[in-house]
Order: sequence, then structure tokens, then C-alpha cells
Amino acid sequence: MQYAVSMEKAADHLYHVELSSTSPGEVLDYKMCVWTPGYYQIIDYAGAVQNFTVTNAEGTALKFDKPDKNTWRVYNTTKGPVKISYDVKAVVNFVGNIYLDETKGYITPGGLFMYLDKELRNPVTIQMKPYSKWSNLVATGLDTIAGKYHTFKADDFDVLYDSPFLMGELESLPPFTVDNKPHNFIGYHLPEFDRQAFMNDLHKIVKTGSDIIGEVPYTHYTFLSIGQGGGGIEHLNSTSLSFSGGEGFNSPEARKKLYNFIAHEYFHHYNVKRIRPIELGPFDYSKENHTNMLWVSEGFTVYYEYLIVRHAGLMTEDDMLADFQGNLRNYENQPGHLYQSATQASYNTWGDGPNGRVNDDFNKTISYYDKGPILGLMLDFNIRHATKNKKTIDDVMRLLYYKYYKQQKRGFTEQEFRNECEKIAGTKMPELFEYAATVKPPDYPKYFAYGGLAVDTVTQTLPGAWLGITTRLINDTLTIAAVDYQSPAFNKGIRRRSKLLTIGGKPATRETFGEITQTRKPGDSVVLGIEKDGVKQDVILTLAQKREKSFKITRLPNPDALQAAIYKSWMEGK
Repeated sequence: MQYAVSMEKAADHLYHVELSSTSPGEVLDYKMCVWTPGYYQIIDYAGAVQNFTVTNAEGTALKFDKPDKNTWRVYNTTKGPVKISYDVKAVVNFVGNIYLDETKGYITPGGLFMYLDKELRNPVTIQMKPYSKWSNLVATGLDTIAGKYHTFKADDFDVLYDSPFLMGELESLPPFTVDNKPHNFIGYHLPEFDRQAFMNDLHKIVKTGSDIIGEVPYTHYTFLSIGQGGGGIEHLNSTSLSFSGGEGFNSPEARKKLYNFIAHEYFHHYNVKRIRPIELGPFDYSKENHTNMLWVSEGFTVYYEYLIVRHAGLMTEDDMLADFQGNLRNYENQPGHLYQSATQASYNTWGDGPNGRVNDDFNKTISYYDKGPILGLMLDFNIRHATKNKKTIDDVMRLLYYKYYKQQKRGFTEQEFRNECEKIAGTKMPELFEYAATVKPPDYPKYFAYGGLAVDTVTQTLPGAWLGITTRLINDTLTIAAVDYQSPAFNKGIRRRSKLLTIGGKPATRETFGEITQTRKPGDSVVLGIEKDGVKQDVILTLAQKREKSFKITRLPNPDALQAAIYKSWMEGK
């Protein structure tokens, strides 16, 4: 299957695709993907397809119909080559979709290229014809075909769909090499910042991350900065980043957050693309691909992003401990930890979303981005403790990489993952895997102590009065944006998206709401006028004091020799 993509209707946000296919058969079902690798959500890519036509080699129109919204069924009575033409409307400016205007073209391949089931494991070529007003630069992780203008090749559709394209008004930053492999950062409308200093730091991140596994498996790697927005998606030989650059250097905290983000997406080319659960490839692009192991694929990548940035010398010890504390607080201080396990969050991400059902009034879900890195830390410390600091979680990742990806050319099963962890540790670890598969409260102090750390799990009473309401001003109306679980407001049935009309009989404003906690004390009552779904009511609330655990992580004051050694090697990466 050979594709040619043009974009001269950039002002109308239209890509034009021509497909030449020699796949045999009288009935050919050409399909659009319903999702894209790295983003585990259903997307209506087919809804953007327009002007579909199909002919045989002689140019005679062939009959086709649509048995479902994602399939174009072609009746090829001659059984010979067919030529397909279609347009795709590209208006979603997001790392997991396609976008086109007169300044930028970004392509998530699953949103543009149709496929045949029987061709998914076969090679494919793509000729890209950038908009005539742009430079000829086409940024992608795919290899080119020598002697052919902007023509790229993929060994199969899994590689194609994992290799986005970026074109337009782009800038290439000074490249660097690691293991003699070129690494490029190519961005759309990059703002002012110190480009060379940034690339020097990016070099440290890549070198530190690749040293963990000990092999750089690609021939070249490209960071694709698609412009302002949120989020990033990892790919086999590249990553797509919503990155505007300048805001990442305004403060040490912003810079650390940016470097964590980049380290996360980079390390994914190992952990999920090559070190992967068996369900994550080869893929079925017509439906969800469920796995129980995203707490490893995503959660452990969060764990490694902290280690990489720390070991690259780009964050302090306190920074890293604070990052883990943030994950712990996010997980433990929300009600979802009482209801959903890490394996369930992994499997249900297709319906719940990557961070759980965050828009629910009462959220009974968790994020594997929060529990996963804590489980990774506990597993790492358990292995280090059991082996007298001779083995670490790095040994597990290297074993999975070389045994399953390199030798067996497949992913691992849940049981194989557990077996390999316990083999490296030299001991069974039933409790840790129970923590992943259930909502059993983890014994944080025990596992953190293995690594010379203390964690504060004592429930503390916070000063001041507490209602449990967070407000936001929308169109001059004070609206309830969030309600804390088991707070006075929650226990009285108040939920988010309600309007706050009055406070103690006075019109609700930010000032009158702020006065509640400033002038009243626990035990005092306040009457709130609430409107939800057009129904108004007065609710009497009694203010309380908030009680929660800080989960502050500190060094043990008197570690033994093994604890001190584990902490030192873990924190310094040696």
C-alpha cells in the first residue's frame, strides 16, 4: 500500500490522500483507526473523512458502500490494483489527532491513513508533499527511501501509526548524538529561550535514560514540538510534545516540570514501546486494546522520569522526594483509592480516561500515574533490600528488554512480569503485587525504610475552619468547582457544578466566601444558598477542621548501613 499526501487546501484544513493498493480480493474493507497508540481513548477519526472515491487501474469507478462508520467496502470485480482518493478535515490541534492550517501541518497517522486488515503486518510507503508556502522540512521518526523525494517507509502499520509527521513554519534546534545516533528537536513557532542550554540539558536526559537499558535501539530520534497546548504522546522513534518553550524556563519549578515531562515521553520508547505488556502490540485498530499493566507501562515511566532528571543533575534531592510525595497525596487523599486498584485503573482507562473519571461528583477511580510510580519505588526498594543492593528495578527493565523484546520479539504477560521481578529479587513478593491488584492499604513505612526513607502517615488536624468547597467565578456567578470527599459540604449533598448564590443571606462573592474561613471557627454554622439543575435550596453547614495525612518523605535519621547504601545509590544513580 502506497500513500501520497498533499495539503494545498491548508486554508480549508483539508489533507488530500491518494492510496495505491495492489492487495488482492473482490471485496476490500478499507478502515480508519478508532484510536492511536499511546493514547488509550476512542477517537472518531472516520468522521473527518470526505470525498471518498475509488477506481481501478484503468480509471473506472468502482462501487463501494459503508457497512459501518469506520469502514469503506470496495467491490473490486477486476481483482486488480485500485486507486483511492479522499480528503480529511484536520481541525483538532492535539497530539493525538491531525491538524492543518497555513502555518502548520501535524499528522497522527492513525487519523489519516486507511488500512486493510490483511496488510497490517506488511511494509508501507508514504510520499509527503508539504504545503507549497512552507519549507521542505518534514519531521518524523520514519526512515526515508533513498533517491525519492519526501518518501518514507515503515516495516508495517504498527510502525506507521506510531510515527507522526510535523511540517510548516518550523525551527530545528542544534542536534546532538548519543551512541552515534542523531537526536533532533524540531518545533513549531518556538518562543525565545536559550536553545543551546536547553539542548545541552536534553542531551543529559537522553544519555541518562538510554544508559539505564544500555542500548539505543533506533537509528535516529526526533522530538516534535507541535506548539502550545497540553500533553505529549510517546512514539517508537519520536515523541510529540505540546511545548511552547518559554514558560518552561521562567522558574526552577517550571523548568523541572518541563524536564520531567520530556524525560517521561523519551523513556517510553523503552517502557511501553519495546518493554511492553503483550496486549500492547501487535494492535487491533478497530477496538480498544485492554491491559491490566498500565500501572507498569505508564506508572513506572513516571518513576523513571524522576530518576532520570535527578541523575542527569537537573533536579535536587528534595525535588525528587517532593515529586513522590505529590503522587502519594494525589492517590491517598482522594476516595478512589478505596474503590479501584491499579490493575483495574489500567484496564478501565478506555472508559475512565487516563486520570480516572475526574469529572464525577464522587470519583471512585484512581490514576495509574499516581499509584504506579509509588509501586515502582516500593518494588525497587524491595529488590535492593532483598539483594543487599546488588540488584535494582533497572535489572528487571533490562531483562524484559533483552529477553522479550530482543530475543522473543514480543511483550510479556502479567505472570511473566511478576516472575521476572521475583527472579531478580531472589524472593517472592506477594504483598507488592497484592497492592497492585487490590485496594489493600500499602505499608509505606516498611518499604520506604528499605531505601533509607521515612514517610509521615500520621493523620493530622489542620488549623482553621473547613467547608470542603473550592469555587470558581463563571460569568459573574460563583460556581462550586470541587467538593472534598467527606467534608461538611460533601456530607450535606453539595456537589460540583452547583451555583453558590448566597452566603449567610448575602450575595455570594469571592470576598464573602473567603470571609467564612477567615472569620469563623470550627463548630460555627453557615447557611449557603445553592442552585443545582435549576433547583434552589438553602443548606446549613457546620464548619469543621480538616484532617489529612501529609505523606511528607524525609531521610531516616539513623539509617543502618544497608539503608544508607541503598539511599545513596538510588539518589545518585550509581
